[in-house]
Amino acid sequence: MISQLAKDNIESLVPAGERFKIVVTGYSMLPLLGYGRDTIVVRRTDDTEPIMGRIAMFRAKDRHIIVHRVIAVDGDNVTFQGDGNPYQREYAKRSDVVGVVEEVIREDGRTVSCTTRCWQRRERVWLWQPTIIRRYALAILRRMANLKRKK
Repeated sequence: MISQLAKDNIESLVPAGERFKIVVTGYSMLPLLGYGRDTIVVRRTDDTEPIMGRIAMFRAKDRHIIVHRVIAVDGDNVTFQGDGNPYQREYAKRSDVVGVVEEVIREDGRTVSCTTRCWQRRERVWLWQPTIIRRYALAILRRMANLKRKK
């Protein structure tokens, strides 16, 4: 896990190409990334690396770190959307992208690469679902996650 100080300075602490781990804190990437149960391995990128379709970490306008999927790249402008939040979009400059998610470490210790066919198949199956189905599935997943956290 990364301290708050490190989060505030992650770009200066981790050079391009290097990897670091951070615990997922939020529901916006359900069901692929779960609140508190998953740790992600992020690889720092430079401004020239293709990121379309990838799960990326970026700095929002308020300087908070967010992890969402890249849904559009138009020159220096990048549009993000959480897999678990199909209605809200975030916008940032390409220079605000910190890195891309390379692996997910599950709570049982298993490491899942985000570049495998299996992972990409899971992404496609989830993202192809109609928004109404995703909405109800997400409501159930959030309730389950909240019940698990309260135990």
